[in-house]
Amino acid sequence: MKVDFKRKKAILEEELLRIGRIIYSYLTSPEYGKYLSPNHIYDAVYSYINIVGKSLRPAVLLFSCGAVGGDENQAIPAAAAVEVYHTWTLVHDDIIDKDGKRRGSPTVHEKFRIKAIEEYGYNEDDAQHYGLSIGILAGDIQQGWATSLLCELYQKQGLDPAIVLYLINDLKMNVQCTLVEGETLDIQYAKQPVEALDETLIVEMLWKKTGVLYEFAGRAGAMIGLSTCDANHDLVRSLSTFASKCGTAFQLQDDILGVVGDEKLLGKSVGSDIREGKLTTIVYYALRNATERQKAALLSILGNERATEKEVEQAISLLRELGGIEQTRDLAKSCVRDAIVYLDNIPSSRYKELLSIWAEYMIEREF
Repeated sequence: MKVDFKRKKAILEEELLRIGRIIYSYLTSPEYGKYLSPNHIYDAVYSYINIVGKSLRPAVLLFSCGAVGGDENQAIPAAAAVEVYHTWTLVHDDIIDKDGKRRGSPTVHEKFRIKAIEEYGYNEDDAQHYGLSIGILAGDIQQGWATSLLCELYQKQGLDPAIVLYLINDLKMNVQCTLVEGETLDIQYAKQPVEALDETLIVEMLWKKTGVLYEFAGRAGAMIGLSTCDANHDLVRSLSTFASKCGTAFQLQDDILGVVGDEKLLGKSVGSDIREGKLTTIVYYALRNATERQKAALLSILGNERATEKEVEQAISLLRELGGIEQTRDLAKSCVRDAIVYLDNIPSSRYKELLSIWAEYMIEREF
């Protein structure tokens, strides 16, 4: 890593810590917890919130607000809303992917599967169903909470209610429908032959399940900062497109870390994407470059939930050898290069510099 980026990374991580403290302090206010009962629902809703995340989405929203001359304090309810909204997607995504760990702790559905056994004496089948049910219900509440937090832009910050209504509608229809489409395609693609897909389809799926929320964060921050309902304002479009492209890069880097990352840093299992058979660009490129023998070896492991650690390591070795990881890394860098161009018409400021560092961080991060 370049020395210059190490310095910039330290600056950004300090900002992310600052924003994380603000957002999580906001979300843990007693005024919200009083609505959450019984205690298992309360604990489930706050399970990931209490383990502070990277705050990348709230950060781009607040930076975008500041970059157009707005007051980031006015945008805090929206930044909190984006974080809560992102959290429900994690809770439900962990159910879909059958993941057992998130941020170094049990996933919500796994945590409450265990609680069902320990507290209620449920058998394994009933405990699994209980854990899944709590996860689904917690995610449902988090979606509603995100909408309520956006309402606070008017209630607590006095933002034009027309802007608030626009953002709520945008999040609940455009973002939510696009995100669910992306998640559905992700599931479907895992069972399709690689010949049926191409790079464009895979990258579009990645954007739909991840990039669209980043795009919303950039757009919302800019609209709040400018106090405008015009989503086509030049600065709003620039920042939303910037964040959108960086969101795709984030997912590409996430896919790389899911194969070759450090489990202790990630807080979740490495290799789970291989056992799930996810058709990432890593897999697509590797299979495209493989001989028939290599392809057969890789396909025999991909999607095998009972694959041994040795078999997963073999698959990772093939993904490296066949260039899947390197080509995906190059694609992520290309997305960021394309994104940075959209900052050209943003006035110079500390916030613009932070956005530039944030973009680079998306593909240099290790967790």
